[in-house]
Amino acid sequence: MRAVSAVRYASCVIRLVLFDIDGTLIYTDRAGVKAFSQTFAAEFNLPNGTERMKFGGRTDTSLVREFFSLHQIEPSPENFRRFFERYVFVLEHLLAHTTTGGVFPGVSTFIADARSLPRPPAIGLLTGNVRLGAEIKLRHFDLWERFETGAFGDDHEDRNQIAAIAHERGSRLLKEKLRGEQILVIGDTPRDIECARAIGAKMLAVATGGATFEQLKAHQPDWLVENLGKVAAKQVCS
Repeated sequence: MRAVSAVRYASCVIRLVLFDIDGTLIYTDRAGVKAFSQTFAAEFNLPNGTERMKFGGRTDTSLVREFFSLHQIEPSPENFRRFFERYVFVLEHLLAHTTTGGVFPGVSTFIADARSLPRPPAIGLLTGNVRLGAEIKLRHFDLWERFETGAFGDDHEDRNQIAAIAHERGSRLLKEKLRGEQILVIGDTPRDIECARAIGAKMLAVATGGATFEQLKAHQPDWLVENLGKVAAKQVCS
């Protein structure tokens, strides 16, 4: 493990761990981006609709809204429904045919080790994926059942608000009002660091996806590692 700043709450036991998905838990050969592009082409006759869009750390709903704005399409509930009904079908099809996706090193071991701690934290998700999209991705890699709670891109368009929802749901699950420093967010982009700070949580950044090690270091997460195989759960959760 390589720390980039002092541990702010060394004596506080983590009660809730929230994982980002894409670039943190799994890689999918950009199946999500491809599914967006194919859905825009099929439903709205715009085959190059994603060329000007940046996906890292974004929410699915905000991305669709941006697409509608770029192409002068009414952001109506009906158009959102059209998009997501086709998108999840395309995503599942693409994942079924990808041969280059997988789970990042250390993910399964980190989760198992966290569960074996004397006072294990709840394990949840904090993601911009809509819930069904998240489930499709994680079921494909046999990870979905490992998560007890979470918040998703169809809960809110703003990633920081999704973090607040995940915080509240984790508190309900554990039947205790969690303080921010009792939560650990794990993610791979500066946006993940931002939403951890929005709820006062600790942040473990992993350089496996949307940003380089040095780019993440500039945002001063509590911990920064190349991948989850480089850190033990007890080092950051207790």
